[in-house]
Amino acid sequence: MTATATPLAGALETRHDVASHLHPSGSFDVADHAVPTGREEVWRFSPLRRLAPLFDDTAAAPAEAADYDLPAAYLAPSLAPGQAPRGTVLVPADRPAAIASARSEHAVHLRIPAEETVAEPLRLTVTGKGADRASASHLVVSAGHHSKATLVLRHQGSSQHSGNVEVIVGDGAELTVVSVQDWDDDALHAAQHEALVGRDAVYRHIAVSVGGGVVRMHSNVRYAGVGGSAELLGLYFVDAGQHIEHRLFVDHNNPRGVSNVDYRGALQGEGARSVWIGDVLIRKTADDISTYEANKNLVLTDGCRADSVPNLEIETGEIRGAGHSSTTGRFDDEQLFYLRSRGLSEEAARRLVVRGFFASIISKIGVPDLEAYLLETVDRELEKSERS
Repeated sequence: MTATATPLAGALETRHDVASHLHPSGSFDVADHAVPTGREEVWRFSPLRRLAPLFDDTAAAPAEAADYDLPAAYLAPSLAPGQAPRGTVLVPADRPAAIASARSEHAVHLRIPAEETVAEPLRLTVTGKGADRASASHLVVSAGHHSKATLVLRHQGSSQHSGNVEVIVGDGAELTVVSVQDWDDDALHAAQHEALVGRDAVYRHIAVSVGGGVVRMHSNVRYAGVGGSAELLGLYFVDAGQHIEHRLFVDHNNPRGVSNVDYRGALQGEGARSVWIGDVLIRKTADDISTYEANKNLVLTDGCRADSVPNLEIETGEIRGAGHSSTTGRFDDEQLFYLRSRGLSEEAARRLVVRGFFASIISKIGVPDLEAYLLETVDRELEKSERS
């Protein structure tokens, strides 16, 4: 059963009219999503054998995954499948997302009241209970008009986890969602994050992937009114044997919107693999929009592979600007020479270069303890290559 659009303040009538090799039709029915073979465009970069447990809808019921400590004022009653606003923004785009939806009988609903500013970051943690145990989660975040808040969603432990996040950013609201994938090395994680950005609203999504055996994450945005702004930022550090994959889709379906995408990754160790797919669609109705997407990869050792594919689909010429860039390379020898000429050791110079490479992303998170933790994580990762 293929899902049909559910109107939300009249904004979602174009939600499912994008159907192509990059954007298959969504559906809540697991049977509508065949087990991928690798010949599909959206799966050709993914390690399907390693991901196989996430395609199995006959596995035992998943373990409880989410632990949260949220103020009662922001925690609304949980949502069953089909209970609005659940399902009004996110329709599963692939089999793991459909399985996650089917298995999540009670979605956590985080609700920010209109006109309210939440001073401290709200935090929710998904904890895996074991590498051989399936888990699923579904989170709905609704930010009322002219509200302001930051949510930190953290994944840790080990699991075969499928997780959905759907976000509604009300008119004039400002919402930041930080998703940290800090799994153990044997974890599997497939995620779909879907956001609807209201009139003159500001949405920031920051994906940080520093753990897990295989992480495959969709981060998608579309607009519910004119003048919406979306910033999608990402940071990933890929070690030997890890596969980290980020796929993004920005659907400019309203005028005067803005989007900025900036993802940065470092790779080290034999078999380290990153995949970044960025797609921006500018519809005929999206006059006077501005968009730019960038992906930068820093290769620290031999034996790594970084795939980077930016896409722009432009259906109107009445825009302020649209562009994309992608770079993959090793250390800048001139930077290293300069730093070493100032008396720094090679190890210290490498750390400074990598820290600087990630600094512009980390500094935008706006959560001091998390920013400090990520800088420490980068240092620990670099120590691995220094010891090898």
